Amino acid sequence: MGLKNDVILQTVTKVAVFIILAFSIHLFIGGHHNPGGGFVGGLAVVSAFTLLLLAFDLKSLRAGLIINFEILAIVGVLIAVCTGMSSLLFNEPFLNQIFGTINLPILGETEFATAVIFDTGVAFAVLGTALSIITTISEDICKWRQ
Repeated sequence: MGLKNDVILQTVTKVAVFIILAFSIHLFIGGHHNPGGGFVGGLAVVSAFTLLLLAFDLKSLRAGLIINFEILAIVGVLIAVCTGMSSLLFNEPFLNQIFGTINLPILGETEFATAVIFDTGVAFAVLGTALSIITTISEDICKWRQ
């Protein structure tokens, strides 16, 4: 499905994907202090992969990503639910956040919050679900065009 001779599109895509992925990391990391988080960060990553799919083809995208997207979605939902349920073990409300600081070797004193673990689960669930839908539609289109 990809365009074989569209060098400009493929070159610009490589640069744009790098920028989009860097921005998605920024959205994810700042999510528990500012707007963003796992959902928006995950959608930004999905937009980068969709751009790759449009510039190249499904076969190239599948070769670069060896992850089963359905399993990624399931793992993400499990991480998010288990993070929320873990607060019940300490007789706290569902999805109660615990935060503190950790002393890391290179970074020094670093803030850590359980919201980051929850956001990771949400990001995995969004990535897995959206990429499953997009690749399934792309596979159907490829079969239909043959």
